[in-house]
Amino acid sequence: MSDIFDTSSTFASLGMKTEVLRGVEEAGFIHPTDIQAKLLPIILTGRDVIGQAKTGTGKTAAFGLPLLHLCDPAVQMQALILVPTRELAVQVAAEINELGKHTAIRATCIIGGESMQHQARSLKNSGHIIVGTPGRVMDMEGRGQLHFHNVRWAVLDEVDRMLDIGFRDDIRRILKSIDHEHQTIFCSATISGEIERLARSFMKPDAEKITTASGALTVALVDQKYLSVEPWDKRSLLLHLLRHEKPETTIVFCRTKATVHRVATYLADKGLNAHEIHGDLAQNKRVRVMESMRAGKLDVLVASDLASRGIDVEHITHVINYDLPEDPDVYVHRIGRTARAGRRGIAWAFVTSDQGTLLTEIEKLTGVEIEKMEYPDFKPGPVPADAQVSRRPGPVGARPDTATALAAANNARVATTTMDGISAEELARRFPDGVVPSAPPKRNIGSRFRSKR
Repeated sequence: MSDIFDTSSTFASLGMKTEVLRGVEEAGFIHPTDIQAKLLPIILTGRDVIGQAKTGTGKTAAFGLPLLHLCDPAVQMQALILVPTRELAVQVAAEINELGKHTAIRATCIIGGESMQHQARSLKNSGHIIVGTPGRVMDMEGRGQLHFHNVRWAVLDEVDRMLDIGFRDDIRRILKSIDHEHQTIFCSATISGEIERLARSFMKPDAEKITTASGALTVALVDQKYLSVEPWDKRSLLLHLLRHEKPETTIVFCRTKATVHRVATYLADKGLNAHEIHGDLAQNKRVRVMESMRAGKLDVLVASDLASRGIDVEHITHVINYDLPEDPDVYVHRIGRTARAGRRGIAWAFVTSDQGTLLTEIEKLTGVEIEKMEYPDFKPGPVPADAQVSRRPGPVGARPDTATALAAANNARVATTTMDGISAEELARRFPDGVVPSAPPKRNIGSRFRSKR
């Protein structure tokens, strides 16, 4: 537990209001986590700060509790918390309101897919703290339904995601709109040197960085294993594991929305209580899925990386990386959905024959050696025709640790080609489910306009 909690201090010793402490105590917490014990006092002094800590160690409370302590009940829209996903916005707002239920401070969730009029009324009535996604926040600000005149605190949660290429321009515009004195707080589990340099460009020169994620980036309570599997055997292996291991609640992460849908449909057809969540799912369906999961009515959630930054459910026991992510940082956030706040969890990763190097990169980032999990009860299926009869030699998931292995892999890569001149390895990379299209798409892709070609 010392990997998470600072047992040398208590929340009562951090100098917060009695009303805030009542909410903390009723939530069942006595000792702060390491990041809370270090970050919270700095925020209370008014300094800009960057906080980096392992997933599941209470970063939301680390910035949420000081806001509950410092906010003025008579002033609306005085704190702005920006997050990358709708699910995370809902989670952060709910946690702040739960911790602050004995205070007069309330958080309002501002996200797309929900009634803008309802959100505007909520801001007018009780919006001391705005928790939102950048797109909806900019939209409502442009319509005059919210403003930044009173903002004294600007928080970016999951700052690495918030400052990547997709969000960077939106964040720059929003933060520039807060053109008066304010405090800036950035938090994440993974912060690269590039992201830190960019983050500091939005902060005061004396901004402090607090890091409690030295060594392993994942908490020791996560039992990490990998299983060797060929792309075409992934679904069968997943079904076999779920039926034989019988985990309580599982999140299965896939790389694409199409794979999420195929895997969720496959599991449901096999009789499992499985649902999907991804960016193309309607917001009301996303809300229903998350409500079912929090209520314990859902056994398996098949998700895109949308969910790796927005799910904090206590009873998640297993995380399965059906597709290993290309970015090792994403792996950290994925497996952080289990082993939350001192609970144990299990993370399994499916590793195909060409992903040994990627697995090694993940180990380097996390500082943990991920052991291979043998599962002799599972019998791989036949190699499909689309994957070709000739395959690269060597065990599945083997790591190219030697020049001999690399040479063998390169020779096989040259020798193993399809009728179109594409290697089997490249086909497996492009189509991780092993389903290779047999024909090109229609020229107009369903368009009513004719092509001139």
